[in-house]
Amino acid sequence: MNNPRRNPDIIWRVERRRQEEVLRALEAGEEAGERGTVLLIEKGTMHQLNLVGGMIWERCDGRRSLEQIVDELAGEFAVGREELEDDVSEFVADLVKRGWLLNA
Repeated sequence: MNNPRRNPDIIWRVERRRQEEVLRALEAGEEAGERGTVLLIEKGTMHQLNLVGGMIWERCDGRRSLEQIVDELAGEFAVGREELEDDVSEFVADLVKRGWLLNA
């Protein structure tokens, strides 16, 4: 996948207050990484993405490549580049399979 983009049929929004709460909790050393911060609505069904999933989702605008997305996230997380590349690729592939992301 070159430049993944969000399927325009998916309604979504970032839950900013929730995102801020999760970031504060993580900074305090609490387990909060799985709390939903992005809400997706697909065919009447609601789905939530956790903090990292939401950050990837927001960047899937059709202009950024997977490599660019990884570069942006590398500055946010203390994780090895190879692990981050694998995680982003796996997550994007899953969302493509669901039809939530498209190739640009």
